[in-house]
Amino acid sequence: MSRIETPEALRAAYGEPSDLVRRKALDRLDRHCRALIQASPFVVIGTADAQGRQDVSPRGDPPGFVAVLDERRLLIPDRPGNKRLDSLANVLENPRVGLLFMIPGMNETLRVNGRGSIVTDPELLEPLAVQGKAPPSALLVEVEEAFLHCAKAFLRSKLWDPEAQVDRKDFPTLGRMIADQIAGVDAEAADERIEEAYREKLY
Repeated sequence: MSRIETPEALRAAYGEPSDLVRRKALDRLDRHCRALIQASPFVVIGTADAQGRQDVSPRGDPPGFVAVLDERRLLIPDRPGNKRLDSLANVLENPRVGLLFMIPGMNETLRVNGRGSIVTDPELLEPLAVQGKAPPSALLVEVEEAFLHCAKAFLRSKLWDPEAQVDRKDFPTLGRMIADQIAGVDAEAADERIEEAYREKLY
């Protein structure tokens, strides 16, 4: 199997980015970046621990759930989850964070890179409350790089195309899949716990 193993070989295979691609990376959030974040109900957070072990985690809420404090700072609420805390634990070891903001029906995305920290100040968390419940913490991201990403991946994947949507019934339930993966788990009971969490523990 042939591999590319040096930066020089990688550039030789792909060539150089255009001047426009180089220049579109900003060191702040301009009005377009802020508008996209305000419209986005979904962001993917990429982190890594001190050893470089990586994690990518989704975050979702009503549009505008990520607060733009100013042109160089974002605040992402941390809602109740599985308590693995992969992203937050990684940030404690390695503050580098990558974000990918998506908007349903829009094929362009926004990428933001920066440094993260975990904040618990009530004055920051209370405005992030949903259904009267403030998050226990939020991820503060100090923006170092922000840029718009073109639509090619979404056009290739037809992600928002209704005709490309899969029928959920084509796959087992989440509880069934977990039961198949872990000995001793009851699939029906697992599905009941999952549905209860969806109903009662989103916030």
